[in-house]
Amino acid sequence: MRTRLQDGIQKPKLHTLSNILFPATKHTEWRHAMTEEINALLKNHTWSWVPSSLSQNLVGCKWVFRIKRHSNGSIEHYKSRLVAKGFHQRPGIDYAETFSPVVKPAIIRIVLSLAVSHGWSLHQLDVKNAFLQEDVYMAQPLGFIDPIHPSYVCKLHKALYGLKQASHTVFLLLYVDDIVVAGSDSTHLQQFISLLGGHFDIKDLGPLSYFLGLQVLHKYGTLHINQLKYAHDLLHKANLLNSKPASTPLAAKVLLSISDGALISNPTEYRELFMSAPRTSHLVASKRILRYIKGTIDLGLTFTPQTAAASLSAYSDADWARCPNSRRSTTGYVITLGTNLISWCSKKQLTVSRSSTESEYCALSHACAETTWLCSLLHELCVRLRFPVQLFVTISVPCTWLPIQFSMPATRHIELTITLSMKRWLLEVI
Repeated sequence: MRTRLQDGIQKPKLHTLSNILFPATKHTEWRHAMTEEINALLKNHTWSWVPSSLSQNLVGCKWVFRIKRHSNGSIEHYKSRLVAKGFHQRPGIDYAETFSPVVKPAIIRIVLSLAVSHGWSLHQLDVKNAFLQEDVYMAQPLGFIDPIHPSYVCKLHKALYGLKQASHTVFLLLYVDDIVVAGSDSTHLQQFISLLGGHFDIKDLGPLSYFLGLQVLHKYGTLHINQLKYAHDLLHKANLLNSKPASTPLAAKVLLSISDGALISNPTEYRELFMSAPRTSHLVASKRILRYIKGTIDLGLTFTPQTAAASLSAYSDADWARCPNSRRSTTGYVITLGTNLISWCSKKQLTVSRSSTESEYCALSHACAETTWLCSLLHELCVRLRFPVQLFVTISVPCTWLPIQFSMPATRHIELTITLSMKRWLLEVI
């Protein structure tokens, strides 16, 4: 089995700006951004200078440059970030755990749905250099060598980006250093932000408008989210801004195969579903998806206020053995909180289903697992739900068939797959 790295496949860089230090220092904007970053680190007591010794495992550092933009594409500010070279760290010596808490997209949509339903204020924060518990020593940053102790090293008291444990000590529901807070009382919300600012260097970005690539619009008591800027950048990168829009993301009755069409001579620009050997038919299909995005670039999700006791509904479906290469089926489901869409999935099943019934039950099981997690999450958030959860499926037999018919030879092997769904159904949860 070959890995992606062995095939020369690497994740593309999100930011293509040069990270070479000396050309950047010639520009006033970047020099100002670097000085601002250093001042923020020093103000936050991120490190202290100590003499170097042979017992220290010295971690290098470098500058990363990025232009941060508004949702309309205009420049917000120039950002220089000092990052540690975490690959210099040794496990068990410089760090023990590398877990970083990041919010799931479904949770973001749940919070937005609850906020618009309860009239909560939504506020966006950015934590500057928030992040250590282990002893980590870092070389002094280029361009800012301490003139008094040029041979000293930096003993880190708080983590820098790039370290293995950089965001381990954050105890909020956030995405690394981007935070969205919601509250029913604006005064208490500001008190919370002030309290947080007493421990971390917080940048108040005001009411929520742009978060993790999502543009958030407040319209007549509703919230609308879209990815207009991201879609525009994607089309610009693919040189398809002036292309003819497509009405559907995929042509009817098209099944992509690993053998259809000729191999692409330079596949570096298209490596997604068929990573190891993309072909011309795959490239045509991917361009059609982009042309579909071109025609629907201004569409998004709208969250409307819901009733006091919201209902959770799920819809699951599956195609049977449609993959021409593996004959595996594809699971699909969508889940709504009231009328607000909060979670969805389309994923190829791990095993080959022996019947269409089995593929449908496999999809039902995945949808049931997701609704179970969402129910637990909403319970933690003190959200009242109406039970049972409605789960709509396309199985041709009635649900009363579930507990009694697994002794049949054609369906005996499905029992383990459907056990979770059966238990939830018997408990009248779904």
